[in-house]
Amino acid sequence: MNYDIIVIGSGPGGYVAAIRAAQEGKKVAIVEKAELGGVCLNWGCIPTKALLKSAQVYTYCKNSAHYGVEIEGEVKPDFEKIVARSRTVAETMSKGVQFLLKKNNIDVISGFGRIAGQGKVEVEGTVYEAEAIILATGARPRQMPFMPIDGEHIISSKEALTLPKLPETMIVVGSGAIGSEFACLYASLGVKVTIVEYMPQLMPLEDEEVAKTMERAFRKMRVGVMTSTTVKQVTVGDDGLCQVEIEGKKGAETLSAEIVLSAVGVKSNIENMGLEEAGVVVERDKIVVDEHYQTSVAGIYAIGDIIPTPALAHVASAEAIHCVEHICGLNPDKVDYSTIPSCVFTSPEVASVGITEQKAREMGIEYKIGRFPFTASGKATAAGDRDGFVKLIFDADEKLIGAHMVGGTVTEMLGEPTLAKRMGITAHQIAKTIHSHPTMHEAIMEASEAAMGAAIHL
Repeated sequence: MNYDIIVIGSGPGGYVAAIRAAQEGKKVAIVEKAELGGVCLNWGCIPTKALLKSAQVYTYCKNSAHYGVEIEGEVKPDFEKIVARSRTVAETMSKGVQFLLKKNNIDVISGFGRIAGQGKVEVEGTVYEAEAIILATGARPRQMPFMPIDGEHIISSKEALTLPKLPETMIVVGSGAIGSEFACLYASLGVKVTIVEYMPQLMPLEDEEVAKTMERAFRKMRVGVMTSTTVKQVTVGDDGLCQVEIEGKKGAETLSAEIVLSAVGVKSNIENMGLEEAGVVVERDKIVVDEHYQTSVAGIYAIGDIIPTPALAHVASAEAIHCVEHICGLNPDKVDYSTIPSCVFTSPEVASVGITEQKAREMGIEYKIGRFPFTASGKATAAGDRDGFVKLIFDADEKLIGAHMVGGTVTEMLGEPTLAKRMGITAHQIAKTIHSHPTMHEAIMEASEAAMGAAIHL
């Protein structure tokens, strides 16, 4: 069968590309070897947030007396039901993608797709033809030779979503978004968690002040945090316990835990896809593309985690839309990689966009900082969630170049600074925009006022 566009992979890059192409009147097929929606909807972003919501509810119940609510009897998590709820949420979202594909008359081809020549895709022995092929096959948890994942004792993020029971102890290797979120989840449910991070800073990509605040928050949850620490080897003993050999600030030592979660990044899903035979250039595990996401071979495109851009669902979606609109001749705007919002759904949450203060220093940029702590926020105080702050970084022209926030609901506040940075908005313009009260997001206005030396509530 012939198509205008065939998309391989149905995650946030793939299904968005397919739908956008169908909206432009193209005949589209999407190839998927597993569940529709990809890792994000089924084994990543969505089910993780469902688990974290259950943990948040449990925490509220445990601390209900602080809010004047008495709960009789013991409050305890039913982990089996918590996991079951998260799977239901994931299935609901996957069915939603199925509905959207059907609504837009997109053919779904089940199976493993590979390039079979110019304009050809082979799926389980059947060859389909298309004028354009978009590769959106995503990534999987990276395996390290010193930490072999067995799915039972040494696990990846996928197994962490469906453990049969809560362990007593867990070591999380890596403190990026995935590692930090799972550390928060399991610690909230009563597991004794230790985070081991190779870099000197927890959450290495975040602003230093944010990282320090989160380290205090983790320690408050009784999570052990070990930075500047290298994992040498992980083995499983006869007793079923994992032995983790590390080298850190105190020298060499061995840690022990029921479960070790490997959260050390992801690896592109590009094997056995016929890339080499087709002449598609790959460098360092990533497909090389031009500004419109076309590979070295005309008519073959790649987006998302398999190209050297940030491995985030919303980035893949943005790339998908640009790629398809370019194929359709619509002359789309380029994706602005300097303005990519990033969220970590820990407790408190972390949200950021633009450059950090340390990066501004390294680049020699003249800048000024505006801060507002949530201890001074009426809404945060009323919610009983006063940890954290808003930190805004402005250049010499008072244009926003970075925003870094840590607090109860800061991931929901990130849209405003992201738009402000993209549009070149100044501290004065933000400060003079009336923000509703009492809200958490008025802290953005207050931080802008602080940068101008006109803070009212500090």
